[in-house]
Amino acid sequence: MANIYVSATWKQNGMTVAGGNGPGNATNQLATPMGLFVDDDNHMLVIADRANNRIIQWKIGDTNGQVVAGGNGYGTGLNQVELPKHVLIDKRQTVSLFLRVLLDK
Repeated sequence: MANIYVSATWKQNGMTVAGGNGPGNATNQLATPMGLFVDDDNHMLVIADRANNRIIQWKIGDTNGQVVAGGNGYGTGLNQVELPKHVLIDKRQTVSLFLRVLLDK
């Protein structure tokens, strides 16, 4: 993890690169996004969209994301994820998407 120093500065104006259309379940919306992975090699974000029970990928510049896991409601089926909180891409493996699903108790 990079250190952020006290003297660090940022641009005053940013840009929205994912979501920005209010909460919802369309591919241009997020609902309770939790985990975020920045894939700088492929210029994309991968987001654990918790309330939508899905992992969604946004390529920089796209107006809509692409669901890469879940998105079929809450459950334990092969096409479902339950309340995802974290996402990690391991670029060295053939299977590149790992999900860590944590349920709030």
